[in-house]
Amino acid sequence: MFVLEQEEYKREGIEWTFIDFGMDLQQCIDLIEKPMGILSILEEESMFPKATDKTFEDKLNANHLGKSPNFRKPAPPKPGCQPGHFALAHYAGVVSYNITGWLEKNKDPLNDTVVDQFKKGTNKLLVEIFADHPGQSGGAADAGGKGGRGKKGGGFATVSSSYKEQLNNLMTTLKSTQPHFVRCIIPNEMKQPGVIDSHLVMHQLTCNGVLEGIRICRKGFPNRMVYPDFKLRYKILAPAAAEKESDPKKCAGVILENVGLDPDKYRLGHTKVFFRAGVLGQMEELRDDRLSKIIGWLQAYIRGYISRKEFKKLQDQRLALLVIQRSLRKYMKLRSWPWWKMWTRVKPLLNVANIEDELRRLEEEVEKVNAALEREEKLRKELEALNSKLLAEKTSLLQSLEGEKGSLSSIQERAAKLAAQKSDLESQLSETQERLTQEEDARNQLFQQKKKLEQENAGLKKDVEDLELAIQKSDQDKASKDHQIRNLNDEIAHQDELINKLNKEKKLSGETAQKTAEELQAAEDKINHLNKVKNKLEQTLDELEDSLEREKKLRGDIEKGKRKTEGDLKLTQEAVSDLERNKKELEQTIQRKDKELASLTAKLEDEQALVGKQQKQIKELQSRIEELEEEVEAERQARAKAEKQRADLARELEELGERLEEAGGATSAQIELNKKREAEMSKLRRDLEEANIQHEATLANLRKKHNDAVVEMGDQIDQLNKLKTKAEKDKCQFLCELNDTRASLDHISNEKAQTEKIYKQVQHQLNEVQGKLDETNRTLNDFDAAKKKLSIENSDLLRQLEEAESQVSQLAKIKISLTT
Repeated sequence: MFVLEQEEYKREGIEWTFIDFGMDLQQCIDLIEKPMGILSILEEESMFPKATDKTFEDKLNANHLGKSPNFRKPAPPKPGCQPGHFALAHYAGVVSYNITGWLEKNKDPLNDTVVDQFKKGTNKLLVEIFADHPGQSGGAADAGGKGGRGKKGGGFATVSSSYKEQLNNLMTTLKSTQPHFVRCIIPNEMKQPGVIDSHLVMHQLTCNGVLEGIRICRKGFPNRMVYPDFKLRYKILAPAAAEKESDPKKCAGVILENVGLDPDKYRLGHTKVFFRAGVLGQMEELRDDRLSKIIGWLQAYIRGYISRKEFKKLQDQRLALLVIQRSLRKYMKLRSWPWWKMWTRVKPLLNVANIEDELRRLEEEVEKVNAALEREEKLRKELEALNSKLLAEKTSLLQSLEGEKGSLSSIQERAAKLAAQKSDLESQLSETQERLTQEEDARNQLFQQKKKLEQENAGLKKDVEDLELAIQKSDQDKASKDHQIRNLNDEIAHQDELINKLNKEKKLSGETAQKTAEELQAAEDKINHLNKVKNKLEQTLDELEDSLEREKKLRGDIEKGKRKTEGDLKLTQEAVSDLERNKKELEQTIQRKDKELASLTAKLEDEQALVGKQQKQIKELQSRIEELEEEVEAERQARAKAEKQRADLARELEELGERLEEAGGATSAQIELNKKREAEMSKLRRDLEEANIQHEATLANLRKKHNDAVVEMGDQIDQLNKLKTKAEKDKCQFLCELNDTRASLDHISNEKAQTEKIYKQVQHQLNEVQGKLDETNRTLNDFDAAKKKLSIENSDLLRQLEEAESQVSQLAKIKISLTT
């Protein structure tokens, strides 16, 4: 994982400096796998019949202890745990290993031939048990018969060799494929639901390499896309420049330049374009904005076309209504004009038509028809040009939108879902509050860890002070030992002088005192023994001086580790204070956003209530318009009925007039009847005219009310559209601010993870210092034991010196007695 990503950068020709994210992990791999490594020594020891775990440990220490930085002595075991025999320093930490029983487990005494016979046997139970056992197969046996067996021949394969072979096969498979890793993280060691041990999780993420993988993603280019796919998806951001470039790679470079993206955030490889983390999301946002603008322009054009068409229709209807009204008014005036009445009576009697007037009328009608035909032809051409223009625009829009997953229906669906985003925002706010609560719990936990770390630091300081006192006491013991050794050396020199003097006296008196000679021989033997003791004490003194030098060096290392630990603790405290400050700022921001959200929610509810009210008014006006239309229809029916009655009366009047003309000189009674009939007709005409005038006034009033209602509803709709646009703008602004708040929360989470990593490092250093302190305590215990041993030897030497002095005094007495 640490290498494949960077190797792809090299293959694509991207300028990249190789970074060792594994932190010298190859040294640890070489220590395990290479010749004379741990697995090689384990396999070698498994072949020797008299090898034991102790010989295996000795060989490991002889080959690697002090020679490889990854091979170390094990730390002291925790209470209840088995002691380790050696430790390996991985990049994620130091791991101790207990090798008890490794040789026996590694031998795996089942022979491959035996396993193969079990697999081929007739006993189904044995065949099932050994089905997955790595024994030889039929093909391998045949190959062994032809070209010889493998490196083990007829012997057995160890577990370590099988493991190395499986690991090599796994690495070959990983290098030939594109692996995707699934990390299984244990939340806690108590097997309890809903409990997450953050230190345990962070430790697993560190050991699994997940944190290093995140570092690679941050420093590298985690997102990539082949050039044809990139061109197909993002050419909408620069359509003119993209159409000019046929090469997908050059087209991708032109698109990125037109977008204005920072060149450091992307790289152009041989077959792919690489992006840093988060850049592909920015590209998607730019693409969404561009699509929104195009679809908005298209919707505006369509709405404008529909509105113009409806407006033209209303204008035509208005002109038609004016023409009809004018015609009706003229007809109403002509109906009561006497000359028109006479014309209506005379016209049926006129059988000869005025041909010239008819021709002139026909010519005028032909001219009007020709003019109308020309206008229609011109309008048809304009409409055809407009239709072709719209078809071309439609084709260009379809080409620009080709390959796009989003469509107008999806945009409309997204617009329809805006009403549901309020609940989503409320759920997101609750999630933010829950995350804030979790951050508060994490801060309290971090504060407790800080207090615990301070207590451990105080205990560590106390241990260092105790160690300093022990070293001072050791120095004092050394000084006293040096003084005792000097006294012993002086005493031994004095004894040498006495021995020389006694040797001279022995030569003079040797022949005369055999018993004295034997005692002198015994004294010489004691003196030789004292010389050996002296040499041994001098050797012990040298060893104590070397140990003292090592203790001084160890003390310097402990002091250095102590200073480093204090510095790391100070950095951790500063990081914790920064996190607390950021948390307070974030809490203030969230409170401010909550207030804004509450105000926006209230405003939105008010606007929704206003919209409901306006919709209710619109429904009432529509129902009122329907009622008015029904009244107009009733008035029309009444008017048609009145017109029919008027026609009937006019026909009766004409019939009466004809009968009067036929009757000639009628009687006075008939004349009075005619006058009465004419008075009734005049009254009926007046009533009909008054009813028509009243109906026209009512119709005009209804039209005026209808127009006023339509204008009022249009103003209300415009006001509602403005309010809706403003609400959507406020909602978008709030969403942007909410995204910023989420980004701040993610940044604080990252800082928290970094702080926990620093805390783990400080904890690790404290553990190392504790191990060194334990080792120092063991060294001091060894010094105490050596001190006790030296004290015992010193007492023996003093006793022997006293005995020698008594013997010397006896020899002196014997000498004096012999001389006398």
